[in-house]
Amino acid sequence: MTDAPLRTERAERRQVAALPWRRGADGIEVLLVTSRETRRWVTPKGGRMPGKTDAEAAAQEALEEAGVEGVVGPEPVGTFRYLKVLKRRAPRWCVVALYGLEVRAEHAGWQEQGQRERRWMPREEAAASVDEPDLKALIAAFEP
Repeated sequence: MTDAPLRTERAERRQVAALPWRRGADGIEVLLVTSRETRRWVTPKGGRMPGKTDAEAAAQEALEEAGVEGVVGPEPVGTFRYLKVLKRRAPRWCVVALYGLEVRAEHAGWQEQGQRERRWMPREEAAASVDEPDLKALIAAFEP
């Protein structure tokens, strides 16, 4: 018998996310989408994809979840953590690399259109709209 504590938490999951942005009349605007289950404002994000760089995977998530395409930065603007809570599974911590994506095309229809809302917001409003403190800071400090 051992006195070592039982490990009940799984390792953090690594994800990628896009920070879709454009220059508006009053400065930088950020596009956020609602999450499917909790309807919170979030950045388009998902798992890493075999055969794609993390930047390419982030751009793919932006296309699927927000219907936008553009030029993605090759390096993340930063990382943030969040607790992924799903109705039918145990919560799990995720570490997300966030990539800036300058939007060049916005599609009227997209893959997850019926599951999400999307909204352009001034950078400060977008930062205030997300729940994760590290993501708030990344959006507030973002400079293309």
